[in-house]
Amino acid sequence: MSINQKHEEQRRVTSITRKLHWYMLRGKILRFLVSDLLLAALLTAGWCIEQEYSALGQILTQNHRSFEHFPSAAQPGFDLVYRVASKEGTLLLSVSCLVPFTVISSVILALLIFQFLGVIFSYYREDRKIRRILAPINEIALKADELSRLSFTEDKYQVIEDAIEHIHPEEAESGSTLSFGDSDLAGVEAAMNNLLLRMRSTMRQQSRFVNDASHELRTPIAVIQGYAAMLERWGKTDEKILDEGISAIKNEADHMNYLVEQLLFLARGDSGRTALNKQPVMTDVFLREIYEESLMIDEKHRYRLRDTGEAAEVSIDPGLMKQAVRILIDNAAKYTPEGEEIQLSYGKTEKGSPYLQVQDLGSGINESELPHIFERFFRADEARSSEGTGLGLSIAKWIVDKHGGHFEVLSRKDLGTRIRIVL
Repeated sequence: MSINQKHEEQRRVTSITRKLHWYMLRGKILRFLVSDLLLAALLTAGWCIEQEYSALGQILTQNHRSFEHFPSAAQPGFDLVYRVASKEGTLLLSVSCLVPFTVISSVILALLIFQFLGVIFSYYREDRKIRRILAPINEIALKADELSRLSFTEDKYQVIEDAIEHIHPEEAESGSTLSFGDSDLAGVEAAMNNLLLRMRSTMRQQSRFVNDASHELRTPIAVIQGYAAMLERWGKTDEKILDEGISAIKNEADHMNYLVEQLLFLARGDSGRTALNKQPVMTDVFLREIYEESLMIDEKHRYRLRDTGEAAEVSIDPGLMKQAVRILIDNAAKYTPEGEEIQLSYGKTEKGSPYLQVQDLGSGINESELPHIFERFFRADEARSSEGTGLGLSIAKWIVDKHGGHFEVLSRKDLGTRIRIVL
């Protein structure tokens, strides 16, 4: 952009700033006038009530009140008189109010002058504030104007087309970027390279998801095929092999069904087809129900519900949130030795946000693995042999994210893990 164009943009911003400033000043002055007039009316009414009560000893609403002006006998000009008469017309009070009205008017005028001076002295500060607010908008306008001034000739379009054609799929995956070698196309080049980076990230995530899903499904399929072949050879006559094969096939089929259900849940969630049915729920009542269910489901561990006395009402989808908490409890039970305690609790954070918490005395999680525990199909190396799909915590995170919450995780190796859902 040339110097003249920059000066023109600066003048344009200054003009907009002044218009906004005068608009704000008009509104501020109008508010001052209205508030000062209201104050004058209140002071006048208070003075009249005080005079009437002092003279008559009471305030009767049926009395007639008026202000009248007469020529003044004491000084040149006129005198303003406040009169109170009964409903029959009998004059009850007649008192001059010119002096108090003059005092009230002087006070209001002085206040108004003081307010105007405040407006004048704050002009420079407010001008800087408006310019600071307008700065991002002005920057966008300058960039848009700069783009609109670019002369995209046929040669420049050809440069863009050639650069795109020379990126091969292998190069796109390896992280290569577009380079036009033209300063006029620097903005377009940066935008397209950012788009490429996001596309590569999405492709890597999709590829990893498909590969991991294929790996998880390949194992039970191989087991089922192996037992089916064994049954075909020897299981028809050997009842022991027949029972073992049927049991193994059933277990692997159940595992595959569970995995597919989790994949479908995440797929429906990613496509926006899972709707939340939020209801007001008390955290203590909600967690007590899950605690009682855990006592019946899992008899191998000791469960304890810690009453913090900080119950709170939260708006959640009870079914989905229960699923998220149950995932945390199942993980705690999976990695906690039998007979050890799993503690459930609720409360409020230091900032006052309600939370639901699951704490175990299990094997814990390595510090290097903590940032990845909510990734799909991620499982710690030690847990690879354990039952599970690696999707549980991903589902729990999706549910909590949809509720506008987040997780707080604290874990120490061989000491245990504490996972808190903050809502």
